[in-house]
Amino acid sequence: MLTHLDSQGRANMVDVSDKASTVREATAEARVRMLPATLSMIVAGGHPKGDVFAVARIAGIQAAKKTSDLIPLCHPLMLTSVKVELQAEGEDVVHITARCKLSGQTGVEMEALTAASVAALTLYDMCKAVDRGMVIESVRLLEKVGGKSGHFVAQVSA
Repeated sequence: MLTHLDSQGRANMVDVSDKASTVREATAEARVRMLPATLSMIVAGGHPKGDVFAVARIAGIQAAKKTSDLIPLCHPLMLTSVKVELQAEGEDVVHITARCKLSGQTGVEMEALTAASVAALTLYDMCKAVDRGMVIESVRLLEKVGGKSGHFVAQVSA
């Protein structure tokens, strides 16, 4: 059984050395709700700081690669692929999808969640001067493939 507690009940990093190396992939999402005028400005390319989606995408990719530096007890992983996509959804939401992949002994859920979260935070940071009321919401794991625990697909939210 995997646990982050040792025999004395102290937190430690899980030993994955006996686990088989398999292809593992995880997809996470985040949504950022904002004023319609803010989203229009981003989509039109009129933001004074430049291409907001491009900067947020790069920030998400960088964050995925540094997840073990940010999340205690998280294994440092050699990711083989990180994709972060940002898309306008309706008139006031940016939908962020982050997908991480590797061949290894432990999963990439935390990397995908970190990528989506940091992309959302970067979007907020770049736009806060024009819209301090933005809300980061619905950060969640959408799908996980590979590994001992098998395939996970999140329930569709209403």
